Amino acid sequence: MTVTYTVGTIVGSIASTSINRKLARALAELAPQAGLELRDIPIAELPHYSADYDADYPESGKALKASIESVDAVLIVTPEYNRSIPGVLKNAIDWASRPWGTNSFAGKPSAVIGASIGAIGTAVAQQHLRSILSFAASPELAQPEAYIHFTEGLVDDEGNVTNPGTEQFLIDWLKAFAAHVEKHAA
Repeated sequence: MTVTYTVGTIVGSIASTSINRKLARALAELAPQAGLELRDIPIAELPHYSADYDADYPESGKALKASIESVDAVLIVTPEYNRSIPGVLKNAIDWASRPWGTNSFAGKPSAVIGASIGAIGTAVAQQHLRSILSFAASPELAQPEAYIHFTEGLVDDEGNVTNPGTEQFLIDWLKAFAAHVEKHAA
């Protein structure tokens, strides 16, 4: 399958040992099988959002908005912190959706996935994130949902998924996301 849609990937953790970053890398390796090309959208350098910046956005805020606007869709790979999304992810969404009237997420198809060492550890974070993306007018992939139980060695250092069942699930999920993007790209 040839690459059809570009997808900006935002990882909700900036930790160097993030299992969600490993998942994002694995998804990038599998994405061409679904007609997608994943591009990392970094968020670590953003200052804390404040409306005080609205009149003169810093370069990191402008770069984030430009990155989102340059892709066909957005994929958010997030852990769950305290039954919600990490603050760094919420901060990035605030930067991308402001100032009022310049929301980079508006009309941009999105999908949410997450990994945890618990069986469904990202479920509550994903529900919270879906609410935020809905307010940001981003049409979200509602089904299938994807909560990845991340076990030791599930993804190797090269981004290969070592469990064939999980690999096939992720490919099928990416294909559903590609169909969602196609539906909303028209």
